[in-house]
Amino acid sequence: MIGRPFHGWRVAWAGFWVLFIVYGIQFSYGTFEGAISADKGWSATWLQLAYASYILAYSVVSAWTGQLTDRFGPRKVIATGAALLAAGYLVLSAAGSLAMVFIGLAVIAPLGMSSSWVPANATVVRWFSARRGLATGIVGSGGSAGGIVAPPIAAWLVGEFGWRTAIAVMAVVGGVLMAVTAMVFVRDPESIGQYPDGRSPDVADRPMTRSRFVSRPAGFVVETTRSSAPDAENPLTAWTAPQAWRSSVFWRIFGMFALTFVVVFVPFAHGVQYARSLGFSPLWAAGVISSVGVGGLVGRIVTGPLSDRIDRRRAVMLALAVETLSFVGIAVSEGLVLLYASAIAFGLSYGGSVAVFPALVADYFGRTHAGAIVGRFFATAGSFAAVGPYVAQLLLGATGGYGWTFSMAAASNACALALAFTLPRPVLLPKR
Repeated sequence: MIGRPFHGWRVAWAGFWVLFIVYGIQFSYGTFEGAISADKGWSATWLQLAYASYILAYSVVSAWTGQLTDRFGPRKVIATGAALLAAGYLVLSAAGSLAMVFIGLAVIAPLGMSSSWVPANATVVRWFSARRGLATGIVGSGGSAGGIVAPPIAAWLVGEFGWRTAIAVMAVVGGVLMAVTAMVFVRDPESIGQYPDGRSPDVADRPMTRSRFVSRPAGFVVETTRSSAPDAENPLTAWTAPQAWRSSVFWRIFGMFALTFVVVFVPFAHGVQYARSLGFSPLWAAGVISSVGVGGLVGRIVTGPLSDRIDRRRAVMLALAVETLSFVGIAVSEGLVLLYASAIAFGLSYGGSVAVFPALVADYFGRTHAGAIVGRFFATAGSFAAVGPYVAQLLLGATGGYGWTFSMAAASNACALALAFTLPRPVLLPKR
């Protein structure tokens, strides 16, 4: 199959569409929630709790879907997830009680959602080495694009047909498209006779020297080893999830992303209410979320390929620094100009760091067990994302304003940035 066009870019764009679908539906929940509460009289607090449970559940389950991706391949995992995601939202669309809301949204739908981000990213990092950042940036930009495009469609469907039909339509259409897209996924280039980045066999077969890091009680020691191909997997470079779990670098990366993930959904959940508290109309307040979405799309597209040039650790450090400043800007905003600029900066930094994250993990721990390792990160550090919006609501009730919320978010990201400085230099693969 040597003459076949490189399939990796098709895998990357398939990942884009999977995330476009699942995050498009997820970020439309705010539109559905208001209509559900108005129609059924259910408390918004309970509906928010169901949504928080959904985020927590799919983050935790991602540990297992990552392992399943390594074992059975992404095609089966993502296709099964498509059916479960559609089923969960169909149950939500037919809900006649809060119990059914929780069953559909917090139990069934997370099983499907967990079969998207980790399987898609864990697969694409197997297909690329030198262009890994660009590829994960393409995949990640699908989530931002879905967050921009889907909510207005959801709002139109709710206005024309009601919330039940709107959710059902998005569930069925999204599930079918996700299942079809899953057929494009292939586990890795070697399974179809290709090589990472589309390299030709003569380049891939040349011996080369590469770096690795090994766990020692005193820390990480850089060594060199001979490899028959760039990014080749062997016992020295292919870390298993348990081995990665025992390394100090794993826990430093965990700490970084836990500290940033814990506040990452705060602007999404409270940005509109914060703008309203400053005296802006609902239309201008909604623009805060749109600004985050636009920034996130650009951040994913730009930061991925940038990380291929300046190394992943530096790209993450840059993103965390900008994210810290963006929260400071939001906290001190009094007018729309600074608020919108800070929201765009937050989107740029958040989108960039999330896009680079799976590539960073693969740089340190290799491609072979990427699904299990990325899944463990997402399940543990990612679970913190469900906590932040609720804590922000408690702080709002205790202080009567959002100043403490966004100031603490800035401090959390500053701590994540400090941890990033302790990371050793990632393995750098030679450019083509």
